[in-house]
Amino acid sequence: MANAVGDQIQVNAKSVTTVSCVSVAYLLLSYLLVGFKTDQLVLLGIFNVLFYASVTTRKFILGFSIFIVYWIIFDYMKAFPNYNYNDVAVGGLYNAEKHLFGINLNGTILTPNEYLRLKSTDIIDAMAGIFYLCWIPVPLAFAAYLFFKNKRQFLYFSLTFVLVNMLGFIVYYLYPAAPPWYIQFHGFNFHPLTQGNTAGLARFDKLFNINLFKSIYAKGSNVFAAMPSLHSSYPVIVLYYGIKNRLGIINWFFGVVMIGIWFTAVYASHHYVLDVLAGITCASIGIVLFNWVLSTSAGFNSFLIRYEKFIS
Repeated sequence: MANAVGDQIQVNAKSVTTVSCVSVAYLLLSYLLVGFKTDQLVLLGIFNVLFYASVTTRKFILGFSIFIVYWIIFDYMKAFPNYNYNDVAVGGLYNAEKHLFGINLNGTILTPNEYLRLKSTDIIDAMAGIFYLCWIPVPLAFAAYLFFKNKRQFLYFSLTFVLVNMLGFIVYYLYPAAPPWYIQFHGFNFHPLTQGNTAGLARFDKLFNINLFKSIYAKGSNVFAAMPSLHSSYPVIVLYYGIKNRLGIINWFFGVVMIGIWFTAVYASHHYVLDVLAGITCASIGIVLFNWVLSTSAGFNSFLIRYEKFIS
């Protein structure tokens, strides 16, 4: 059956027309919503090269289309800023963080971000930057492993990943929130056109004389999307599926990366502790919700079986 399904994914007039139309439509829609960017050509280049290269790469990129859809939705959020729909939490979130997790330093109550900024060192800066760089590569590498090892688990992981992101995006629009660095650089007044900032990660760039994080945060979709911290959600999903797939010592690596990302989110002033906790909660809800649908919906399971065969 797998071979029969695989034979359906052939390079022919219909598939070439479909891929070409989708590629052109993506470029046109992207241009209208967020303007032209070289990233769009890179994405299309990768998709088209892998689609046409071989049957194996074709199935691989079609399987990973789940992540491509997520990336496109995330990118298109720039066209619909969340601060247009609800007031942005700036001072209220800052004061809540200070009230719940404030640290007394010489008689002054500081947020954990402010305290850790004063205690930064080159060694911690280097380690923090490395941990934060694992944010996307580790989930994608794990997804690639599952794709070749266990396609059903690949689908479970991928769909859970996207579901958690959708939950996070909903909160972004219901509760727009400024990150800790915003107050450091802009105070408590709301400035809607504020650009992304590397904050504490600038110390990593300076330490190695590079502009890595600067280039990453220059492309951020929305400054006011700090709650929940999806940086903190992703490693939770990875560790959960790592444990489910009994990866042994690799799960210790996933656990260390998870804690390192949580710490860095606060240390680098990109998230409050409250944001991190919200991210962990978001991941947990997404995992529970996905498992509930999986156990109760025959239609959903039927879809998964068909899609699994499609990429097998």
